[in-house]
Amino acid sequence: MGRMKDGIETDNARPALFSAVLERLAKEMERVEKAAKGVEQESFRILSMYLKSILVFLEELRHKEVADPVAMHIALMELEQELEKAHHLIKKYGSKSKFYLVVKCQECLKEMEDIVHAIGHCLDAIPVVNVGLAVKTQEMITKLSSDMRTAQFKASISEEAILVEIADGVRDGQNNYEYANDLLLQLGQAAGVSTDPTCLKSELDKLKRDKEDAGAQGNQEEFWLLEQIVDILIRTDAATSTIEKGVNYQKKRGSGRWDDPLLPLQSFYCPITHEIMEEPVEIASGQIFERSAIEKWFSAGNANCPTTKIELENLQIKLNLALKQSIQEWKERNIVISIAATKTKLQSSDESEICSSLRTLLALSEEKSIHRHWISLEGLIPCLVSLLKSHQRTVRKGTLEVLRSLSVDNAENKQIAVAGAIKLVVKSLARDVGEGRQAVALLRELSKNSEICDEIGKVQGCILLLVFMLNAENPHSVGDAKKLLHDLADSDQNIVQMAEANYFEPLTQRLNEESLRSKALCLVMASALSHMELTDQSRIALAQQGGIPPLVEMLSVGKMEAKVAGLGALKNLSTPPANREILLKTGVISPLLQLLFSETSVTASLKESAAATLANLAMATTAELDMYGSILNSNETLFQLLSVVNRAGPVTQGHLLRAFLGMSSIPNATEVRNKLREGGAIQLILPLCEFTADNVRLHTLQLLKCLTSEGAGDDLADHLWSTYIKALVNLLLDSSKDDERMAAVGIICNFPTNNTHLTDLLLQADALPAILNLLLPTKGTKMGSWANRSAMTESAAGVLLRFTSPVNSNAISLQQKAADLDAISCLVQLLQTGTPVVKCRAATALSHFSRNSDRLASKVVASRSCCLRPWFNSHTSTRCSIHEGLCSVKTNFCLVMANAVGPLVQALEEQEQGADEAALNALNTLLVDDTHLESAIKVIAEAQGIRNIVRLLTAGSVGAKERAVMMLEKIFRIEEYKVEFGSTAQMPLIALTQTGSIATRPVAAKVLAHLNILHNQSSYF
Repeated sequence: MGRMKDGIETDNARPALFSAVLERLAKEMERVEKAAKGVEQESFRILSMYLKSILVFLEELRHKEVADPVAMHIALMELEQELEKAHHLIKKYGSKSKFYLVVKCQECLKEMEDIVHAIGHCLDAIPVVNVGLAVKTQEMITKLSSDMRTAQFKASISEEAILVEIADGVRDGQNNYEYANDLLLQLGQAAGVSTDPTCLKSELDKLKRDKEDAGAQGNQEEFWLLEQIVDILIRTDAATSTIEKGVNYQKKRGSGRWDDPLLPLQSFYCPITHEIMEEPVEIASGQIFERSAIEKWFSAGNANCPTTKIELENLQIKLNLALKQSIQEWKERNIVISIAATKTKLQSSDESEICSSLRTLLALSEEKSIHRHWISLEGLIPCLVSLLKSHQRTVRKGTLEVLRSLSVDNAENKQIAVAGAIKLVVKSLARDVGEGRQAVALLRELSKNSEICDEIGKVQGCILLLVFMLNAENPHSVGDAKKLLHDLADSDQNIVQMAEANYFEPLTQRLNEESLRSKALCLVMASALSHMELTDQSRIALAQQGGIPPLVEMLSVGKMEAKVAGLGALKNLSTPPANREILLKTGVISPLLQLLFSETSVTASLKESAAATLANLAMATTAELDMYGSILNSNETLFQLLSVVNRAGPVTQGHLLRAFLGMSSIPNATEVRNKLREGGAIQLILPLCEFTADNVRLHTLQLLKCLTSEGAGDDLADHLWSTYIKALVNLLLDSSKDDERMAAVGIICNFPTNNTHLTDLLLQADALPAILNLLLPTKGTKMGSWANRSAMTESAAGVLLRFTSPVNSNAISLQQKAADLDAISCLVQLLQTGTPVVKCRAATALSHFSRNSDRLASKVVASRSCCLRPWFNSHTSTRCSIHEGLCSVKTNFCLVMANAVGPLVQALEEQEQGADEAALNALNTLLVDDTHLESAIKVIAEAQGIRNIVRLLTAGSVGAKERAVMMLEKIFRIEEYKVEFGSTAQMPLIALTQTGSIATRPVAAKVLAHLNILHNQSSYF
């Protein structure tokens, strides 16, 4: 460190001098720091940050005692000198354009790096030891000094790339529009300048001033560089306004009518290639050649001029800018002529001529961006749009491709929309694959303009067609359609249309946004969703994409309008079974119940929606309800729901009844059914059977049928009045709905069979003819599905058993009433057409009738022998082979006269639901009386029944085997049948003596004795 200059004469003056320098330095540094912040380059921002940190250090230093003021004074003076250099650098570059800072960035960064390093060294030289600085400050200044001394300032990748591009362009003498446009846009991107033409033009004008300043300052090297760069950039149209482009185009076009292109001048041709030159260069002889051609000539070892053959002084080549510009202007003039000439061709009726012109325009548009402006300025866009109305597919497809090319990165593409193209382009979306691909690509480019994007969304059917296109095979079409839909999703109405077309991604994204604005939009989306007609597949897709949780949240924390919208949407989404688990997982049950139980703030319509949603969810499995929150998780909840049913309107009542039905009708929901019974649900809902509202009555009937199953009919019997029974019977007779009749007959079937009072009430209500009408409906009666008919017939057959049962005290009287209504013939027919359950019940009912046939047959014979002949002839009775008298179906319920034996034998082959055992019981009633046993066996044998009975020894149930053995014990008493069927029955009977039931084994042994297989003294007896 050098000695202090003259001027410090006494030790007392030294602290004062130090303080003055420190104060002056701090002020200057603050000024420089602010100035550095104003230069729009990263290195100056970094310098500003460094200086700001130094200011903190200087501020603390002002309040400290310095041990060595002389050394401190020297260090601060040197820091002040470097700060002055930094200030000079800021002044040098602070007034320059952003483009200049990029072009000269390497030089600027080198100067900045040197200054920062120098300031860092000055900081390191400041004597801070024993000054009393805070430890944190000492550490900060040490690190700052180190960082500044080692700081490196490098150009960014984009800056380095643009410098290479500029060097290549200057070297090659580039002066075409395309290159100039690309260079200007790259320069703007590197400098952080907007691509707006006004901004680019402003910075370009500043760069021109920077060039003039360099010339005025005598900096010829910088002036020459900037002049070359400006010469390239002034050819660009990216910084040219629409008006300027129009003026420039008219200058090129002129006012004449052009049909043929201008011929090139002879000087445009290369003497070597005989082709028009791209890069004309001049050699030492003054001759001009194409650069690539002359370079090849020289590289072949030639040192003379190809034209004059004169030996050249040197092999240097120089770009002839004037000739290159003339060639470029000639080419552009001919392109303008070519563009102008296509207008009449586009209006031709010749398809080939139109397509040729379209190919010309497409090639020009793809070649250079300036050509797109020229095509637009020539007024061709309206002509092109009119071609979209063509009936020729190739014309439409070619036109779409040209319009798409014209709209690429073109702020003036609004002309296409103004010319009425959008609706025509949307029509092309629905045409063939190739045309649709071009149409969606065009719409995608147009949508980059926000105003045009809004217009696209308003075209009817556009969004639907775009959604369809998401399933296209062409990946480019899919990509463009998806991007276009993303652009259109800025509009709420468009999002709704997308959802209606089964594209839910924008909708679910909007629902899950968290901003305040989005909350309002969520309300709009949810409201739209609540009124949307969706397929189950669409509902499932929406739920899987995350649409349900935000809707549930709206129920919990939203205002009333949010609850209405959210609940409406959830109601819509809750119908598919696949969505129920998602809804239950999100905890929707609790807010639904809160809405239902609210006494004040909830409207009736909101309760109706809550009840409908709950009913949809109640169709979930019991396991799902248990896992994610059972609806009936407490008795209190049950009582509250029943209370709501009691006082709600018919719509809410119907939904809640459906909810109870859904929860209780699942086979493994025994606990739910028991809770409802214990909670008094049967007593509460029974009066609703007479309700006029269809949905209430139907769900009431179905729920009662469910709750009275499993032998729980006694719970209902205590509350059944004659009016209720009459109402149920009337439904069987009068209701036009199969579901209602099926539920009503199911409830009657569940009545306890031992309750004679109910039987009397049913007779009084004319239930018996109603039941028989269900079993065999009259011709013309409308019936529902096979499943409904089967279920209804099974229940009706169960009810009929009530009237045929022998346990009734007035059994014969009840059977007679049924027989008079042709019940027996009805039962015989059911044996042949019914389900296994129906066959079982029909056979059981026939066995009930047949038990009294013998007794009634003897009464008939006795009564007829005492009566007059006319009375006898009035009854169509026939002599029965079993009862050995005159029998009839209605007088003594004879199975033979009813032709029931054959169908009963056929029923022996039905092993499901106990039909075979019931048929055996019915046939066995014919064998009860030993006096006509042989006749009865003969009837069964003639119906091929013995073979089926033997078969049941191995194939039947335990009960069927037991009954079959008992019947065979009687049958094999007859020698004829023992011989015919004994060998077949032998092995099954032996097996039964070992594996049969306790009751079966001795009887089987007895049969084997009949067959002489066992002795009567066998231990089996």
